[in-house]
Amino acid sequence: MKNFALIGAAGYIAPRHMKAIKETGNQLLAAYDKFDSVGVMDSYFPNADFFTEFERFDRHIEKIKRGKKKIDYVSICSPNYLHDAHIRFGLRVGADVICEKPLVLNPWNIDALQEIEKESNNKVYNILQLRLHPSIIALKEKVNNGPQNKIYDIDLAYITSRGHWYYTSWKGDVSKSGGIATNIGVHFFDMLAWIFGKVKQTAVHIHTHDRAAGYLELEHARVRWFLSINSDTLPDSVKAKGARTYRSLTMEGEEVEFSDGFTELHTHSYEHILNRAGFGLEEARNSIQLVHDIRHAETIGLKGDYHPLASKTLGPHPFMSKLL
Repeated sequence: MKNFALIGAAGYIAPRHMKAIKETGNQLLAAYDKFDSVGVMDSYFPNADFFTEFERFDRHIEKIKRGKKKIDYVSICSPNYLHDAHIRFGLRVGADVICEKPLVLNPWNIDALQEIEKESNNKVYNILQLRLHPSIIALKEKVNNGPQNKIYDIDLAYITSRGHWYYTSWKGDVSKSGGIATNIGVHFFDMLAWIFGKVKQTAVHIHTHDRAAGYLELEHARVRWFLSINSDTLPDSVKAKGARTYRSLTMEGEEVEFSDGFTELHTHSYEHILNRAGFGLEEARNSIQLVHDIRHAETIGLKGDYHPLASKTLGPHPFMSKLL
């Protein structure tokens, strides 16, 4: 049984980490979040200590470290811009680290963490759960076993509707979240590069407060992609069903079904990590570099080969519309 500490216990994704810790037969000793809406802990680890001040959390972890127990892993579910700082904390207390995506916001952050990782003799793992999805694994095998010189045509769309609260939270601040492509798209970009190879060319058609769209040329694929948090961009067929989330991945016009099975992938990720087979710092580099480049790219508008959903009518920022 391994001992865990968790940073970011009040976040959206934290319950999946708590569930994974419990289902892999381990225990959570302590958790931290500046917000105290963490009643979900009762469902998993009611006896875990909880702190709303990082300094007290730090002191408690240090007491554990110098006592009879050891913190084996620190799980990080905090806002994106804090990941690298919290990873450093985990390494300094002598633990391995499991961090939510995106691992960091900038590729050079990975270089700095690699130095500290070597100094600490501990390991940093990134949650890249799509690499463990059966449908995605099958797709990778299909591509690997196919013609080695083939360039596949791929369309990717992911729409996950969010309300106005999103823009008030850290997620609506590009400097903290990295923007739409980073915050909701990084694991899809990782999956594409994992299957189809390194990026050769990229273009960004649209990148606004609520959507991003572009074109990627990979070693073995041409990819049109579209990401959005605006429910107005949902296809009419999805709206008719009352659904608010849409995932679509097509290869050569054929749909790759991977909508199901997401809730179990964190537990599978933990199983891999506990078996020392998780995805480390270097394996996150390609996707972090790509979302960094997308974030800083100049948009070209609807020119060239763009995703069909990119032509949806653009709307104003919800806070700006209230001022008009």
